Amino acid sequence: MSVTVRVPAKVNVQLAVGAARPDGFHDLANVFLAVGLYDEVSVTPADELRVTCEGPDAAQVPLDRTNLAARAAIALAARRGIEPAVHIHIAKDIPVAGGMAGGSADGAGALLACNTLWNAGASRAELLALCAELGSDVPFSLVGGAALGVGRGERLTVLETGGTFHWVFAMAERGLSTPTVFREFDRLAEGREISEPVASADLLAALAKGDADALAAAVSNDLQPAALSLFPELADTLEAGRGAGALAALVSGSGPTTAFLARDAESAEKVVGALRASGTCRTARAAVGPVPGATVL
Repeated sequence: MSVTVRVPAKVNVQLAVGAARPDGFHDLANVFLAVGLYDEVSVTPADELRVTCEGPDAAQVPLDRTNLAARAAIALAARRGIEPAVHIHIAKDIPVAGGMAGGSADGAGALLACNTLWNAGASRAELLALCAELGSDVPFSLVGGAALGVGRGERLTVLETGGTFHWVFAMAERGLSTPTVFREFDRLAEGREISEPVASADLLAALAKGDADALAAAVSNDLQPAALSLFPELADTLEAGRGAGALAALVSGSGPTTAFLARDAESAEKVVGALRASGTCRTARAAVGPVPGATVL
């Protein structure tokens, strides 16, 4: 028997970042939108825990027990007092180290897949608690749709959306480490007063109405200056997307993937073509959101 779970990427339409906490994390107001780029995580009984991966950037994915999918299987097995004897195979289509929660998606996908394969009986609440232990973005990968994450981003409130939003994502030539970007945020913020992160009322209203123009006016990412400081070439990618008619352009999460909001599917394809021709990114792809979270196929 094998179980396969499909799990989406995310874009942060708002990422408000507070000052560093004593534990090293930052309080966030993180508005997530799940978008239609997917990894598929399959689990099959095996003699021992094993991870394999295929797809774009697969060579960059760790295949040992540091992989979030492996950690998810280990965590659930420990809760149930069983061995995590499973082969986890990841068919990867979410950019690696791209600020779109690909690793977190794999963790959520493996957790749901193992829960199903083992008939472990973990409730939604228990799965979400395990997700939060695994990482700040992992709970949203399970939930999908649109949500506001506070704390480290792991405490979620589901948000209503009034329609489908069209996005384009430009993949960079190299990755960025999320901890490195946060360290750069702290360096750039040194000596400044950092306000408490709060969700934008205008942005939440735009999501609820399905209003792309209003959303474009409200999107923001407090990590963008840090990502641009570490990867200045991203400014050229952002400019290329804006020049092609994108309503908004921003770094996705900690980057270096850049995200462009388009008015409709036709506009999105125009932005894709312009970005691919610009020489400022490795490739570009269109996707829509919101989409459901981790789903057993």
